[in-house]
Amino acid sequence: MKTLQELTRPNIWRLKPYSSARDEYSGASASVFLDANENPYNLPHNRYPDPMQRDLKLELSKIKKVTPAHIFLGNGSDEAIDLVFRAFCEPGRDNVVAIDPTYGMYQVCADVNDVEYRKVLLHDDFQFSADELLAVADERTKMIFLCSPNNPTGNDLLRSEIIKVINDFEGLVILDEAYNDFSDEPSFLSELGKYPNLIILQTFSKAFGCAAIRLGMAFASEGIIGVLSKIKYPYNVNQLTQQQAIEMLHKYYEIERWVKILKEERGYLEEAFVELPCVLQVFPSNANFFLARVTDAVKIYNYLVGEGIIVRNRNSISLCGNCLRVTVGTRTENAKLIGALKKYQ
Repeated sequence: MKTLQELTRPNIWRLKPYSSARDEYSGASASVFLDANENPYNLPHNRYPDPMQRDLKLELSKIKKVTPAHIFLGNGSDEAIDLVFRAFCEPGRDNVVAIDPTYGMYQVCADVNDVEYRKVLLHDDFQFSADELLAVADERTKMIFLCSPNNPTGNDLLRSEIIKVINDFEGLVILDEAYNDFSDEPSFLSELGKYPNLIILQTFSKAFGCAAIRLGMAFASEGIIGVLSKIKYPYNVNQLTQQQAIEMLHKYYEIERWVKILKEERGYLEEAFVELPCVLQVFPSNANFFLARVTDAVKIYNYLVGEGIIVRNRNSISLCGNCLRVTVGTRTENAKLIGALKKYQ
C-alpha cells in the first residue's frame, strides 16, 4: 500500500488538533476541576465526557481482542465513514470505489465531501469480483468500500475476494461488518495486524440492541486511528452513551443470547416466506434481515403499512426490483407479519 502520509490529505497530515481541557489533564487524583469552564452544579452531567473514551475502549478491547490504540469510537458508524472521506480524499480530485447495491451512506458521504463515487454492480448472486473493483480504480482512488454481510442483500461477500482486494489495492479498504455478529463467518478483526490498509467498521446498533445511543466502532492500525482521532470533534461520544455501552459490555452474555434467538427467528421467517403465494424468492441471509422478491413490492408494502407492519421497500435499488427487506423481530412480531401476508390478496 501507499504510505499513510501519501494517503492522507496534506492539510490533514499537517493539522494540529484542537486540545480540549480533558485532553490536557491526565491525572486521576484531582478533586477540584476548574479548567473547562463547566458549571460546578448538576453532577455528573455537568462534566465533559472523556474525549478519548478510555474506560469504554478498555472494556471493548476485552470483548473484541483488539488493543485500545486500534479502536476509534464515533457517533454511529456514519461518523467514521464521514471522517475517512474528510481525512483521506481531496474534494474534487480523488475518488472511491464501492459495490452496488450496498449501504447508502457511503455515497451520501462521498457526495457531501465532493468525492467521485464509482459503483461496481454485484453479480446476480450478489457476489463481487475483486478484479472488477480493482479495474475501476486508478491513481486517484483512495478507498474501496465493502460491506459483509452486505446491506440490503444480507449475504456474506466471498472472503477470498475480500482478501484479494486488501492485498492488491494500494489505498484503504473499508470493510463494514455491522451485521457480522449474525454470520457464521469470522470477523476480520483477528487479522487486522496483517493488513495495514484495512479499516473495519462495527456498531452497537444491531447485535448490541443499542441503536438509540448512536455508537459506532472503527478498528485499524494505530496510525489510521491517530488520523481519525485528530480530526473528530473533541467530545464526539457523550457520557450517557459511554456509560450505557459499558453496561452492555458487562452483560455480553445477553447479547450472545439475543443473536442466537434472532438467527433462529431468521430461519423461521425464511421458511415461512417460501410458502407464501406472494413471495417469488427468498435470498439467503447472514444478517438480522433478509431480502425477498415478491409479486408487487409497492402494493405489498402499502398493504403491510395498512396492517401496522413496516418493512423496507427496496424496489428502486440496483438488482432489487420488487424486493422487500425484512428485519427479524420477536416471534410475536414475526408471526403477525406472516399472518398478514397469508391474508394478502
